[in-house]
Amino acid sequence: EISEPHFTGVKVLKAYPLEEISPFIDWTFFFHAWKMNGKYPAIFNDPVKGKEAQKLFDDANALLDTIMKEKWLTSNAEFGIWEAGTKNETVVLKKENVNFEFLRNQEEKPAGVPNLCLSDFIAPKSSGKTDYIGAFVATAGIGIEKHIERFEKDHDDYDAIMLKVLADRLAEAFTELLHLKVRKEYWGYAAGENLKLNDVLREKYRGIRPAPGYPACPDHSEKRKIFDLLEAEKSLGVKLTENFAMYPAATVSGYYFAHPGAQYFNVGKLLPDQLQDYARRKGVSLEFLKKIMPGNMI
Repeated sequence: EISEPHFTGVKVLKAYPLEEISPFIDWTFFFHAWKMNGKYPAIFNDPVKGKEAQKLFDDANALLDTIMKEKWLTSNAEFGIWEAGTKNETVVLKKENVNFEFLRNQEEKPAGVPNLCLSDFIAPKSSGKTDYIGAFVATAGIGIEKHIERFEKDHDDYDAIMLKVLADRLAEAFTELLHLKVRKEYWGYAAGENLKLNDVLREKYRGIRPAPGYPACPDHSEKRKIFDLLEAEKSLGVKLTENFAMYPAATVSGYYFAHPGAQYFNVGKLLPDQLQDYARRKGVSLEFLKKIMPGNMI
């Protein structure tokens, strides 16, 4: 069944309070950024790295307090929810005159196991049903440069790295909080969701938010459509470079799929037939695709 959203169109959230975002930080990934494998909070009891982990954690929280108190960073986000229908691997946003192009996994599967494509989680246009797709851009990196420059001028590499890592974590935390608000309020397909924070961070909720450039949708260049559709560069103070990198670095973008069966998967290697079809759909050359998705080439 299709969940009709409470809200369609585009919404901008400016200067979102970091105090509301910070509880959504996944500290396990904070430690990974410092090349420390282990799960939070169990890592503190590790006989080898427990002590160092505790120091990193304490330093991070001290800097986080300063960031929040002195408003070093500004968090802005924008999302949209639109009517959509699919034609094979293309998600068509009819009113917006935009097509999101996706790729299908082509590896051999056991009988009864489907070769997935993200478009499978949206109703086909031919069904006559109106379905929906969402997309978002969220940043926690506005204002970071002058503080990084100050640390680097003082040869304080530790705090410069710490600030970058915290900004990245805050951007991911903001993305998680925003997704929660979309599920419960704006789209409302999981209005009754009542998960513990830990279960939210483990993504035990309905729906997914895959990001262009990641395994389920490996084409970074589709970010341009999200940015243009949301007019994110104008609204949020973020940029998308010609190589489709987001600036500031502490920025996340992706799609929202509400289908109860929606899941993440790896597109993997692309066979020539699909590659040619994808190039045709996007109106780009095979050379461009080979450059942008080298890991998916045979």
